[in-house]
Amino acid sequence: MGLSLPLSSKFKEQNTMQKYSENSPLKSLDVWEDDVLSRYPDPENIAKKSTEDFRDYDNTERDTVREFYRLNHKYQTFDFVRNKEQEFLKFNKKEMPVWDAFQFLNQLVDDSDPDTDLDQFQHLLQTSEAIRNDGHPDWMVMVGLLHDMGKVLCLFDEPQWAVVGDTFPVGCAFSDKIVYPEFFSDNPDIKNELYNTKYGVYSPNCGLRNVHMSWGHDEYVYQMVKNQLPESGLYMLRYHSFYAQHRENAYDHLMDEHDREMFRWVRLFNPYDLYSKNPTPPDWKKLQPYYEDLVAKYLPSTLKF
Repeated sequence: MGLSLPLSSKFKEQNTMQKYSENSPLKSLDVWEDDVLSRYPDPENIAKKSTEDFRDYDNTERDTVREFYRLNHKYQTFDFVRNKEQEFLKFNKKEMPVWDAFQFLNQLVDDSDPDTDLDQFQHLLQTSEAIRNDGHPDWMVMVGLLHDMGKVLCLFDEPQWAVVGDTFPVGCAFSDKIVYPEFFSDNPDIKNELYNTKYGVYSPNCGLRNVHMSWGHDEYVYQMVKNQLPESGLYMLRYHSFYAQHRENAYDHLMDEHDREMFRWVRLFNPYDLYSKNPTPPDWKKLQPYYEDLVAKYLPSTLKF
């Protein structure tokens, strides 16, 4: 049973998952998150569950992940990203109450996942509650609640590979530390001398604020709330899927000293994102007053998409 959220309208599910289609190679967006978990297990595991207990996907599911990254790496070009920025960062597509956006995320529950029967909002609550229980400031709790809000891109029929996935810089050479680097062989940017060198269109240590990242929910939610939260929280939102850097340190040559300082916050947030999943649903009735006050403190009553 999903959580009962305050709604002004109900959404019709628009993200029909079709196996191996170019828009939806995965059964669910959660399959990507479980793949990340298998790549980056944490021995401390906030949820108190050994990483061996999480599902090991069978070959068919592994194939869907590979197909997802093949498409992601083929189509996430510099021009593609710039076009998506132009299309979506005007925020002129829709305006809706915050809680309606959370309700839409609930349509993305992974019915095939044996680790949890929880919907997207319950996962966000678990993330934010783990942060709150560890005594972090309330703006970081807000980050936990918001970090997957950008998945509402699915509402606008964006393909899965342009919503989730490990993020990486475009406009310069792709690192071999990015998951499935071999699939970049189909990306036309690797043959473009403007983009296929170490620095590409950038300069040494130019700072990530000057770097265009592959398009997805991280950049979208960052741009959506960039005037609402402290900078450390915005780094968490914008780079929480940038595993090639916060786990592999593959792009130090583009980062400046400010980025390095702020990435302490990105690394602090990452375990809460990956390892707070728990089969016990949060008690929304008990938590609702706190989170309604928190959302009212940091966000406007409606969000523009």
